[in-house]
Order: sequence, then C-alpha cells, then structure tokens
Amino acid sequence: MDKVVASAQQAIADMPDGATVSLTGFGLGHRFPNTLLQALLGKNVRELTLVCNSLGASGEKGQLLVENHQVKKILASFSVRPGARTAAEAQIIAGELAVELIPQGILVERCRAGGAGIPAFYSPTAVDTDLAAGKDVRYFNGKPHVLEHAIHLDYALLSGYRADRAGNVQFRGGAQNFNPSFAKAARVAIIEVDEIVETGEIPSELIDLPGIFIDRVVQNTQFIDARTLSRSGKRAADTARNYLGKPGVTRAAIARNAAKILRNDSYVNLGTGIPTQVSNYLEGRGVWLHAENGVLGYGGIVTGDAIDPDLFNASGQFVQAIAGTSYFDSVTSFEMARGGHIDAVVLGAYEVDQEGNVANWSLANAQRGGIGGAMDLVAGDAELIIVLEHRDSKDRPKLRKRCTFPLTARRRVNWVVTDLAVLHWVDGRFVLEAIAPGFTVEEVKSLTEMEFAVAPAVAVMQTA
Repeated sequence: MDKVVASAQQAIADMPDGATVSLTGFGLGHRFPNTLLQALLGKNVRELTLVCNSLGASGEKGQLLVENHQVKKILASFSVRPGARTAAEAQIIAGELAVELIPQGILVERCRAGGAGIPAFYSPTAVDTDLAAGKDVRYFNGKPHVLEHAIHLDYALLSGYRADRAGNVQFRGGAQNFNPSFAKAARVAIIEVDEIVETGEIPSELIDLPGIFIDRVVQNTQFIDARTLSRSGKRAADTARNYLGKPGVTRAAIARNAAKILRNDSYVNLGTGIPTQVSNYLEGRGVWLHAENGVLGYGGIVTGDAIDPDLFNASGQFVQAIAGTSYFDSVTSFEMARGGHIDAVVLGAYEVDQEGNVANWSLANAQRGGIGGAMDLVAGDAELIIVLEHRDSKDRPKLRKRCTFPLTARRRVNWVVTDLAVLHWVDGRFVLEAIAPGFTVEEVKSLTEMEFAVAPAVAVMQTA
C-alpha cells in the first residue's frame, strides 16, 4: 500500500466546487498546510466551506482563499481577530461570507464525533450563551448540556512532521492539535509532511496517527522560517494606563498579582495576552502549565536560536520544553479542561459583571469574533481568574453591572485582577481585597461600574 502522491496538485485534483474542507493550523501561522493551500489556490475551486480554527494572518494561509473568493462559508473558532482587518472581515460585513463560530474544543469534538460514527452529543460548553440559542438543552446530573452535531468533511488538509508510505504519521511537539480529529472526520484526508520515509522506518511507538485515517501523503515544499511566526504589536508588559492622573500597575504586575492566587503544585491554563505573563512568576512553585493546542508542562518563552518551530503555547509564542513536558492532540487537551483535571484557568476578557459573568470573545456580533478555547476551558470546575485593565482605551468601564458583550460564561468568575484592584467572589458578591499603590478605595469605586464589597483590611497590590 503506497499513499504517497507526486504533488500537492495531484493530491487535490479531484476536489470539486462546493466541497467541505478542513484546514489545520494554529494561531496566525503555525503548521498550516502551506503546500496544499498553494495548490488549492492554483486549482481555483469555488464555493468551499472551510472548517478551521482560524484562517491565519491577513494576506496569508486561509485568508488567501477568501481573498480569491473561493470560500462561501467558514466554521471556525476565530472569524476575525482584534486589530487585524482582513478580506474575511470585509466579506462577512458585506454578507458575502457566512460564518458559524464554534468553541475550539467543540470544533474538534464535533469532528471527532463525525469520524467515530457518533451523530451528536451533549456538552456543558456554551451553556447560557448566545451560541446555545436554538439548540436543544438537556439536564444530566442536574446540570444543563447543549446538543452538538457531528461535522463530516469531504477533504482534510493536514500538516505533519513525518509520514511513511502507508500513511502512518508522526507529529512533533505541540503541532498535533487539530490534525487527528480533522483526519478522522474526512472522506479524503491529505497530509503534507516535512519528510517521507519507507514503511517501517517510523518506530511503532512514535506513530501518532495510524495510516488507516490518511488517504494521501505529499511532500511539504513550502518550509516556513519559524522566526517569521513571532508577531509583535501588543502593548509591552511594562506599560501602564493612567487613571485620575496616576498610573495603575503595569500589565506585568497584573500577571504577578494573578500568579499569587494560584496554588502550588497545580495544573493551570493560561489564556492569550496578559495571562501568558503569569508564567514569569511561577518558578519553583510546582505549577504545570497547560496549553490548549496540546502541551502540558511547558517552560518560559524563548527567542532566536532557542526556538523549536513545533513548541508553542496557545498564544503562538515559542516556549521551551522542560522535564516532564508532554504533547497530545486538541481533543485530549479539552478533555483535561471539561473533565475537571485543570485546577485553574487565567483568562483575559472584555468585561466582567457583578453577577460573576464574563465576556471575552465578541468583537461586534456573532459572526465577527473569536471564541477560541475559552468556553471549553471554563466548562469544567477550574478556578477562573480574569485579568484585564480596569477601563478600556476609550475610558469605558470593564467591570460592569451587566456585561454588554455576549457572555462567555455565566456566574463562573472567582477572581478579577486589574491594574487597579484585586476582587474575590465570596458568598455571591465580589469583595475588594487589594488596590494599586497610590490609590484609595473611593477612587477605585469611582472608576468602577459594578458594585462590590470591601474587605476589612485592603492590601496593596504588588508591582512587577
């Protein structure tokens, strides 16, 4: 049995207009099937439905297919991202591109179900959010669950490290993520790999995806310099906003105060943005960091020659492996979250309200936004710590009486850490436990819309 195909063009030659096609890849550029994407652009197949985590950065990856008007609909965790105007967003606004936003863990679980012959399943993810609207909700063990239907694919375009001629695949580091679930859901699964070897050359214990799930293997010819995947533009960690003519604590200090809350010897997921900086304040505490792309027990952020292109966190930042680091696919990653194996989750957000609700995903409406893995991460029983600046760039409050953005989760927040305050959910209300140096409780209240109680002794937040 030989599944190696001479070229990417030959591998997709039978793909018709109107096909449903999955596109693996994480973040803005990690491990996309670039060789197959170029072939798809050249074939100019139309009316595609793309299933993906995201389309990638503007002018790259899946965005190229949208720019070429080859896509009619996307099923994705991110349709657009903050601060990145793309052809996809323009077509969504114009009504030319349909969107179904899907939480990242549910996206892979729906594909896994499609490949496993399971037509539908109930999940605790997205309960009491806009994404549950119109879906059947049933109670199991006294808790609500949302009905989700399996996804079936015509083609899966995948990316891996090595494959043999029988289609057995080996992945590297945290680059496994969506590949297995997408492959299993597809009628035709096509993988491009860095290296093709003879059958038997990959040790059996290193085969991550058996060849029964792969139909065609092609050689990757579009190798990417990993250093180009590091994207800047975010505010520096040592910057701080001014309130009432005085600076709050820096973004790094927000992370430091959040790190204080975490228990030693625990499993912790860090979201994108400010949460990634929490890792700078955990040394020697026995905290194992979890990234939803499929890494557990990673170390600090690395640059330059220390970069391994297949070892990155959920923010797409390159990190180091440490003693005990393990890798797995996204299905396993979200089993850890929804199954209650993660002790704490640190997330950024747009808003938190006085009922303990959090909103962290919508930019404008249910089609223009990025859910990512947040809804799955908070579906378990992990302690939820939200980190954010106290007010936004237009001086609007982020701590609200009621969230104005669509909810990520209802009544789930345990802690809020801002650049002005630390609040703890106790007995059905938030309690102010610490404030930024140089500020008074009354000043913090004047800058906050939500109502909160004040602890008998209010501490001063640590700086970075």
